[in-house]
Amino acid sequence: MDVAGFRNGRGRAGGPPQQRPQQAPYGYNAPPPPYPQQHQQPPRQQWAQQQGYGDGEPEYFGDPHAPQQQHPQQHYAANNPGHTQVFSVNDDPYGQGAAYQAGAAPVPTGPRLPWKALLSGIVLRPADTFLRMRDHAVWGPALIVTFLYGLLAIFGFDKAREEAINATLSTAIPYVLMTAVGFVVGGLILGAVTHTLARQLGGDGSWQPTVGLSMLIMSITDAPRLVFALFLGGENGLVQVIGWLTWLAAGALFTVMVSRSHDMPWPKALGASAIQLVALLSLIKLGTL
Repeated sequence: MDVAGFRNGRGRAGGPPQQRPQQAPYGYNAPPPPYPQQHQQPPRQQWAQQQGYGDGEPEYFGDPHAPQQQHPQQHYAANNPGHTQVFSVNDDPYGQGAAYQAGAAPVPTGPRLPWKALLSGIVLRPADTFLRMRDHAVWGPALIVTFLYGLLAIFGFDKAREEAINATLSTAIPYVLMTAVGFVVGGLILGAVTHTLARQLGGDGSWQPTVGLSMLIMSITDAPRLVFALFLGGENGLVQVIGWLTWLAAGALFTVMVSRSHDMPWPKALGASAIQLVALLSLIKLGTL
């Protein structure tokens, strides 16, 4: 036997020497098989990505097309020293830069005014009063004041006053009551027309405050003419002059009311009140009812 042949790794067949696999020393594990080759980033870039940066630089200097990784600690460290929070100067919290539209952001108007403050405010502080009451209905004061005005308005016309005075009590009372109801209904219709025109011209106000306030304006502004007409008659020259002055005052108050209630410029507000002003001029101020 060729002992040397066995030492050299040759068998009896005389083949080439066989290589045995090398084993790791005792206490060490064999290294894992190699994985497909990947792109290895420098340690600086790996640290930068963990800290929320892109490609080793802050996000405002990095590649805008590079994917950014989100880390849980990024949210908590956003405002700490050495970290930069991502923001955009194009963010618009009020509608992505949309143009302002009337009524888009309603203005707080405050609580409802008591009826005494409401009636005095229409004469003394009309702009603030109408702005304060633009979202509040005023049906109670509007209906009561207009009804009382209608009860006395019949005595401001010469012919109607003579008929009421010469009629019996049972006939005069229903006549006066029906006249008062007619003024209330007429005020409601004219106020609704003013509100409709205001909405068609771009207004955004509610119909209840507009109609109620228009009824109050109609009744309050004609009160001075009515007082003189009760004693002097509706066709008196002084009464006619007062009627013209109070009609101009009514036009100013209507314009301010519609402008504040519907958030629109005064030329459009005056146009929305035109039909009501013409009706008041022809039916009440000039005594042609």
